[in-house]
Amino acid sequence: MTNPTTIKKCNGNGTKDAISRYSGLKAQFDNNLFNNHWFEVDTKKIKGKKTDFNFVDLFSGAGGLSLGFKQAGFNKILSVEIDDDASETIRQNFPESFHFEGKIEDLTDDKILEIVGDKTIHVVAGGPPCQGFSVAGLRNPHDPRNQLFKEFARVVNVLKPSYVVLENVPGILTMQDGQVYQEIIRQFGVLGYQMSVRILEAATFGAPQLRTRAVFVGNRIGSKNPYPQEQYSRGNYVSIDSAIDDLKDLPPDPSINHEWTKHSKKMEERIAKVPPGGSLYDTFRDAWKRQYKGVPSMTAKENHGGVHIHYEKNRVISARELARLQTFPDDFIFAGTMKRAYWQIGNAVPCVLGKNIALAVRSEMEKCKEKE
Repeated sequence: MTNPTTIKKCNGNGTKDAISRYSGLKAQFDNNLFNNHWFEVDTKKIKGKKTDFNFVDLFSGAGGLSLGFKQAGFNKILSVEIDDDASETIRQNFPESFHFEGKIEDLTDDKILEIVGDKTIHVVAGGPPCQGFSVAGLRNPHDPRNQLFKEFARVVNVLKPSYVVLENVPGILTMQDGQVYQEIIRQFGVLGYQMSVRILEAATFGAPQLRTRAVFVGNRIGSKNPYPQEQYSRGNYVSIDSAIDDLKDLPPDPSINHEWTKHSKKMEERIAKVPPGGSLYDTFRDAWKRQYKGVPSMTAKENHGGVHIHYEKNRVISARELARLQTFPDDFIFAGTMKRAYWQIGNAVPCVLGKNIALAVRSEMEKCKEKE
C-alpha cells in the first residue's frame, strides 16, 4: 500500500490549478509498487456494441454511471437509490431494469436474488457516500459509521460478480492518512477481489469539465484490473463553450431542463462585474464562479442553486447546460423541480467517464470469455 505519510492533500483554485489539482496524488498512486495490479486499455478502439454482460448500480443517483455502462454495451439489471427524484429519473430513463427505491439496508439478500433471477451479474458498480468514513467504523461490523460501504460489500458478496467498480471523491485516498482506502481494499480482498485504485480525470476522456474521481476496480478472476487510457490532454481538452454555446440564447424550457435560477436586476448587475475565474462571493470556493471560455468548465457542483456563472451571460448555467458538462444526452430528462434537477446532475458521474471505465472492463471480460 501507499505509505500514508507520503500522501499529500491537494487543494487548488481556478482552472489552471484545477487541471493539476490531483496530479501529484495521481502520480503517487500510479507509481506505487503496492498499487500496480492494473493496466491500461485503449478504449477508443472498442465499439459500444450490445453484449451479454450484466451490471448492477448501487447508490445510482440519477444514473450517470448507469448510462455509461449501458453505452458501453452492458445490460442494466438492478439499481438502488434512496432519493425519490433521482429514483424517478432512473425509472424514466432506464425502464428496462428493476429499480429499488429506498434504503439499501432494506434490500435483503433474498430480494436481490429474486430480482436477478437466473441472470449472471458480471459487474457491481457504484459510489457509496464517504461522509463519516473511518477506519474504526470499517473494522467494527457493529459500528454505524460506513454502513453504506458495508452494504455495498454485502451486495457484492451476494452476487459475486467478476468485477467490482467503486468510485468516490479523490479525498477518500487521503482520509486518515490513507488508512481508509487501504481498509477498503483489504475488505474487498477478504471477499476474494484483487483491488487497485487510480485517480481518473473526466476531461481526459472528453468531458467538457474538470472532474476528478478515485476509481477502485477489483476482480476475482485472476487478472490485472483494466483502466481506460487517457484520450485528451491539456492542449486539446473539450471546452465548455463547444458543449453549451448553442444553448446560451435560448429561453428557459422546462421540458428539457433548460432552466436556471432567476436573478433580480441587482443580482445581474453584480454578476456582470465578476471576471472569468472570479467568484460572486469571497467565501464560496465551489460555486458562483465565472467560467473561462475555451477551456473545460471547473468542477460542476450544485450548491443550493448557486452553480457556476456562464462564461458570457450574466446568469448561472442552466440545468441542461450542467447536464451537457456531465455528458448526459439532451433526451435524458431529470425528474423533479429545477433545484432538484441541479442536485441530481451536480452529484452524477460524468457519463463519458463511466462509459470508458466500462469499456475497459468489458474488453478484459471478452478476452476471458474467448479463452473459456
